[in-house]
Amino acid sequence: MEFDYIIVGAGSAGCVLANRLSADPGIRVCLLEAGPPDTSPLIHTPVGVAAILPTRHVNWAFHTVAQPGLGGRLGGRLGYQPRGKVLGGSSSINGMVYIRGHRSDFDDWQALGNDGWSYEDVLPYFRKSERHHKGSTDFHGADGELHVSPAHRHPATEAFVAAGRMARHRYNPDFNGEDQEGVGYYDVTIRDGRRWSAASAFLNPARRRSNLTVLTGARARRILLEGKRAVGVELTLNGSRVSIKARKEVLLAAGTFGSPHLLMLSGIGPSAELQPQGIAVQHELPGVGQNLRDHPDVVLCYRSTDTSLLGVSLGGSLKMGKAVVDYVRHRRGPLSSNCAEAGAFLKTRPELERPDIQLHSVIGAVDDHNRKLHWGHGFSCHVCVLRPKSVGSVGLNSADPAADPRIDPNLLAHDDDVQTLLRGYRITREILAQSPMGRFGLKDLYSQDLHSDEQLIELLRRRTDTIYHPVGTCKMGHDETAVVDDRLRVHGLEGLRVIDASIMPTLVGGNTNAATYMIAERGAEWLASA
Repeated sequence: MEFDYIIVGAGSAGCVLANRLSADPGIRVCLLEAGPPDTSPLIHTPVGVAAILPTRHVNWAFHTVAQPGLGGRLGGRLGYQPRGKVLGGSSSINGMVYIRGHRSDFDDWQALGNDGWSYEDVLPYFRKSERHHKGSTDFHGADGELHVSPAHRHPATEAFVAAGRMARHRYNPDFNGEDQEGVGYYDVTIRDGRRWSAASAFLNPARRRSNLTVLTGARARRILLEGKRAVGVELTLNGSRVSIKARKEVLLAAGTFGSPHLLMLSGIGPSAELQPQGIAVQHELPGVGQNLRDHPDVVLCYRSTDTSLLGVSLGGSLKMGKAVVDYVRHRRGPLSSNCAEAGAFLKTRPELERPDIQLHSVIGAVDDHNRKLHWGHGFSCHVCVLRPKSVGSVGLNSADPAADPRIDPNLLAHDDDVQTLLRGYRITREILAQSPMGRFGLKDLYSQDLHSDEQLIELLRRRTDTIYHPVGTCKMGHDETAVVDDRLRVHGLEGLRVIDASIMPTLVGGNTNAATYMIAERGAEWLASA
């Protein structure tokens, strides 16, 4: 089989690329996805995220190496890293929150030497993808495929926003508008009560095109090289090894873990990582797998007396039964919720120029990625550090393509991250102690009697993990650790680009899915003009 472009990974970036490139009928495109089609009803029912995250259902469910920074007195813990293994990738299992990041994040990319990546440069590409519920404005698009809608609003969500204002944080009607700071409601990628993933928005409309081939259950094994040019991909399909060729380019969109993993399996990366696994070095590139950045996150978890919040009880089951009927008939009610309906971007110190923490208010008790369940009903609130100083890496556990990559996010390794998270924890407790939250009878499950810095830091090290925003392992730039240039071409090779969240040189201040769509829009335009 031969195509013009082979795209590895049908996640957020891969679906955009498949749509944009196949719009030219003269171009043949092949999209590879290791997971299955997105037929699970848990994907399309927004509240189903609560069931997907803790399981291996359409989920790679990776684990990290032991994290010394997450140990507390009990020693290093293994972190948990859910990632989508299905058409739509992580956009099919994420919390559906649409946040772009702070405008200065992209100006930072430009300042690092990446021409054309300032906020003014990237804003048109955010707008291009977007079909925003408020229509076309200076900050939002109305003609794109990605429906961006207001989140469902549970009474506890409204109370959280009111509590934030009572705690002296200003209300922000649009976190993606002129300014990010404040407390408010999230916009979400939900359309008419159903998750609007990358597969729904971008891939499904393109699948009728005869020049687009989509292969599911297709696990890439290595990139085929002829000298310093990528010419195809070897993959496992239906239990057999198959090689397919690319006349123009191979495009890696396998994500922050998958893209560097495949590069290293192909002999592209640091020799110190490849040689111990018996992989011959085809192209020395020391930055592959380095610069892993993620938002460390801790969840304040509460039991509640209010049975309208998500949970397990006799009275709650009756309400949920009615909610199921309402959802099936009208696509509304709590099953249409992404669970994280509101949040905040706040400064933990007044002298900061931009928010350094983000909150996600959740209408249920989320404990250990929902892997630890509690009888009754609850409420929780995530608090994460937006620009952590701790940096990790992705490497190889084996030369076997079926083996998981070695993931070391190095969370809370830097004391500044710990101190920022501590201040954020205290700010969040203050918000949740305000009177609007009183009607929900909240009882703190983990920090009720903890007040000193020492006590809370011990708690943070026991309970912190990822909030699912890994980036950076194929960093864009021009220094010795950069993997791609500012047009996303792999340094030193021809016919190979990486186009996904792994190219971000630094984390954006917020959820990373929207920025991934933008990156793919940019990459597709450069390919079309190549």
